[in-house]
Amino acid sequence: MRITSIETKHYRKPLNPAFKAAWDPKPREEFLSTIVKVHTDQGITGIGSGDLMKGFEGHEHLFIGQDPFAIERHNQILDNIDFHYGRCWPLDLALWDLIGKATGQPVYKLLGAKSDKIKAYASTGEIVSPRERAKRTQKLIAEGFEAMKIRFHHEDVRDDIKVIEEIRKQVGNNIEIMVDANQGWKMPWDTERTWDLKMALQVARELEDLNVFWLEEPLPAYEFKGMAKLRELTSIRIAGGEMNRRWHDFREMTDYGSLDVYQPDVALAGGITQVKKIGELVQGSGHIFSPHTWSNGIGLLANLHLSVAISDCPYIEFPYDPPSWTNERRDFVLKETVKPNDHGELIMSEKPGLGLELDDEALTKYEI
Repeated sequence: MRITSIETKHYRKPLNPAFKAAWDPKPREEFLSTIVKVHTDQGITGIGSGDLMKGFEGHEHLFIGQDPFAIERHNQILDNIDFHYGRCWPLDLALWDLIGKATGQPVYKLLGAKSDKIKAYASTGEIVSPRERAKRTQKLIAEGFEAMKIRFHHEDVRDDIKVIEEIRKQVGNNIEIMVDANQGWKMPWDTERTWDLKMALQVARELEDLNVFWLEEPLPAYEFKGMAKLRELTSIRIAGGEMNRRWHDFREMTDYGSLDVYQPDVALAGGITQVKKIGELVQGSGHIFSPHTWSNGIGLLANLHLSVAISDCPYIEFPYDPPSWTNERRDFVLKETVKPNDHGELIMSEKPGLGLELDDEALTKYEI
């Protein structure tokens, strides 16, 4: 089998009403998805998605004519492209999808198949009032979720803490709570000040009393020493790494002891090939591997396959904050949305590859 061509297309879904993401000062009026297809001489096509594939154009010849199973070779070239240009890891996902289809196996079985299911935590995205967030939390519990993530970003962090207090007041400990401080990275137009170590420590100590499972990205993504110091000073788990681009960052973080929970995303930081190695590294060092999954349904599925195959974490991130962020918005390129069962579990199928099917009607409608 040989790769004959690589096809990259972009899609834009208008969002009305706009999605007011906590990490973005600008309300999002559209949702972009990039889909990569790897075609072969045997008629098998692999599909991947995630980042925008900036910088990939002109490098197609490095893959065409090659054996798609030479995954380490292809990943090394993608790592080189990442160094010089942009993150083109959706191609790695497409290659794994292709390999799964060629062998007739779902990707998670090719990766190890430690389990065939994992509990989802509802990863919310908007800043809302304490009362509204508590109301939405009650609905999540009714849907079967046992864990959720709250994103901070009020102008005054004390207002963020009030949200957690209200949830605990309304539902007690009937749901596990993670907190994302959104201090790790910024959108290009965001010039607001980020927390320093003392601010992060004050917040962590407040959250200790509220039984929070982890505090995510309390400091900038490259503050390896600062996060290690924070981790020493608080009993709460410290999480991060979702936007650290290359595996070397994770090697350094494990050396420093920066985090309890490591969150590389296969669609953004190394593909399935490298993130599997990162997951094994951090778990071998006694830490938790639980990837970030906030791209689209394809990126979510790719992280899901890796998580059930190797992760010891009881939860995987599930982007979900209705009515503003729904399965239908997130997965608009897919024929079937990804969703957990009534017990909050994501169950793997026996479909080969990543097990996805594109919605051709939606692709026609939203292609740029």
